[in-house]
Amino acid sequence: MTVVRLERVSLRYRLATQSVPSIKEFAIHLLRGSLSYRELWALRDVSFEVRRGESVAIVGRNGAGKSTLLKVVSRILQPTEGRCTTAGSVAPILELGAGFDTELTGRENILLNALLLGHRRRAIVARMEEIVAFSELEEFIDSPLRNYSSGMRARLGFAIATAWRPELLVLDEVFAVGDEAFAAKCRARMAELRREGTTLLLVSHQPSLVRAICQRCLWLDRGQLRADGPAAEVLATYQRFSRA
Repeated sequence: MTVVRLERVSLRYRLATQSVPSIKEFAIHLLRGSLSYRELWALRDVSFEVRRGESVAIVGRNGAGKSTLLKVVSRILQPTEGRCTTAGSVAPILELGAGFDTELTGRENILLNALLLGHRRRAIVARMEEIVAFSELEEFIDSPLRNYSSGMRARLGFAIATAWRPELLVLDEVFAVGDEAFAAKCRARMAELRREGTTLLLVSHQPSLVRAICQRCLWLDRGQLRADGPAAEVLATYQRFSRA
């Protein structure tokens, strides 16, 4: 069963060429018609499929289009050209704090974030303490999120997204923050989800992590798919290119 299919996907950003210091200045430029833009193609003609139960890493230099690709797969961005289709539930963990409200407590954010993922209130309440326990944030769970470190927010986001088995788990550098003990705990949960049939799509700059948990690797370069194959082979090719 195919869980993710991209067919000649391209995505274009329009970037303002002049600096606008305030909303008022922006409105003035807009009314005068004096705003100018340049086009940036973050993705160009990207096609691939991911089947149920696969673990796929996406590698590439900063600005290669990796995070944009995950946002397209997560239905946050619509492609300018081409088509992206996904099957089943998608649990994305992208920018730290996405879907969180810093003025709400950790417990309130569990409810908010899980609702955004499509879960029912009753089911969320039933799993609340399990989510809190996995995040190891019992001491802080009733404090506002503004008092949380980036690592604490990452713990909470991962605990919420994996409390239910999603069809597709999308992770963007989720292990770049936090301690190694919790990262090992996350890897164990991902292995459990994989055994149950969850598909994994992961962006990471850690080759050891990619080799440990991913069977397959995609290499993006300037928005284009340069290679797609076994993780060890694609990583070796990408690393030779990066050192050149």
